[in-house]
Amino acid sequence: MRARAAAHVSWSRTTDRAARTAPARKAALDRFERMVDPDGVLDDEARRKQALAAKRAYFQQLAYRSSRARGRSHGGAAGG
Repeated sequence: MRARAAAHVSWSRTTDRAARTAPARKAALDRFERMVDPDGVLDDEARRKQALAAKRAYFQQLAYRSSRARGRSHGGAAGG
């Protein structure tokens, strides 16, 4: 509980949220770039486009699995 409270205090003192989270966003995109082009043979623009597509696919899969889990936990038919 203390850590969560400290995190809230820290965020309340952050004036530029985007700048604070920029390194994490860059690291995440770099991960997808390495995933789609492990040998570094693509040009920068192609690698970026493929990485963004891989990122969208990853989060779409997470959303799908979350939806299925919610359906199962509530006894609904969403699990298909």
